[in-house]
Amino acid sequence: MQQIGKYRWTICGLLFFASTINYLDRAVISFLKSTLTVEMHWNDGDYANVEIAFKIAYAAGLLLSGRVIDKLGTKIGYALATGLWSLSAIAHSLATSVLGFGVARAALGVSEAGNFPAAIKTVAEWFPKKERAFATGIFNSGTSIGAILAPLTVPFINKQWGWQWAFIITGSFGIIWLVLWFIYYEVPDKQKKLTQAEFDYIHSDKDEGPPTTETNSPRLSWGKLLTYKQTWAFALGKLLTDPIWWFYLFWLPDFLESQYGLKGTQLVLPTVLVYTMSTFGSVGGGWLPLNLIKKGWAVFRARKTSMLIYAVCVVPVFFAQILGSVDMWLAVLVIGIAASAHQAWSANIFTTVSDMFPKSSVASVTGIGGMFGAAGGILLSAAVQKNLFVHYRAIGKIEVAYYIMFAVCAGAYIIAWLVMHVLAPKMKRIDAEIE
Repeated sequence: MQQIGKYRWTICGLLFFASTINYLDRAVISFLKSTLTVEMHWNDGDYANVEIAFKIAYAAGLLLSGRVIDKLGTKIGYALATGLWSLSAIAHSLATSVLGFGVARAALGVSEAGNFPAAIKTVAEWFPKKERAFATGIFNSGTSIGAILAPLTVPFINKQWGWQWAFIITGSFGIIWLVLWFIYYEVPDKQKKLTQAEFDYIHSDKDEGPPTTETNSPRLSWGKLLTYKQTWAFALGKLLTDPIWWFYLFWLPDFLESQYGLKGTQLVLPTVLVYTMSTFGSVGGGWLPLNLIKKGWAVFRARKTSMLIYAVCVVPVFFAQILGSVDMWLAVLVIGIAASAHQAWSANIFTTVSDMFPKSSVASVTGIGGMFGAAGGILLSAAVQKNLFVHYRAIGKIEVAYYIMFAVCAGAYIIAWLVMHVLAPKMKRIDAEIE
């Protein structure tokens, strides 16, 4: 039997590394909240405003970066995004006010937005359909690893050298990635290290047609993409579920501090546990549909069944506060299960884009959906978190705010699954001619 080759997994490793850096850079600030509250005289409203600046810029960046990456291609587009977000992360060290942090966070948001459109497009170019959710799950687990590295490194750096160096050191990792990217990456039709057998395997999906070279212009305009129910299925799915992950990312340290009095390095163990669990969820989330497809299931059926299972697994987070009143670790465990289910869901919802759209438009659709997800995060921060947390903290009942938020988390995925099922019941593929 001829060996297929494994170079595509080297590419997946690069995507994993980039996603790890991406989330490490954005998570740094959450572990400096107490320090910056003292040094910058912040309150919860100021912190929420700084994060809203990130999310607004991230939303705009997703829409634009998807288009740019489809235009420039994955090699140059991904490199440009990573270089810019690394510089933006380092620039946080120069901020001296809430406004300065807002500007730095906005720059980080617009540049970090390029990661997922570029990564999903790369997976579509380098993997056949049956492996895409698994590959996406692997690289997407980097977001959890980044979230794990933050509590392991940021409090230590802050204590030893000051908060400025936390931004400088973590922001510098992207420069290392750029070197590796230019050494190892090229699109399949130009990659000399790729065997013919692996090239043929990558392009073995019959419904996607013969292999094509990377195009310099997307096949479908934004206007055209917005006429498809498939686009709206993905976008609304992201709108409803992305904000939940951002809630964990930005408010988990505050939850542990306000509810259980944990500070500084005391936050490390429970936070690492949550994101370690989510790492397994990300990889496992891609493994399940891969095996269902190998057993003969239709791709759409394997994908949607898996996503329904993951949506149900989030529901117990509703009881996080109740369980936490008995033992903090029960709350941490149930939040970890919910975060794990989110990552499993995420590995699959991203893959629905390459299931339904031609490769030349994957980054554009991913960007549109990502923009909706970021918009959901903005709405949650502005309409719920900012006013909710400020109000209930002021009257000494912060636990009520968390009760409400965990209820929102519990139901979001079931609703998202139903919306996606109604709009794209069989995830019909769109085959479009160049406009």
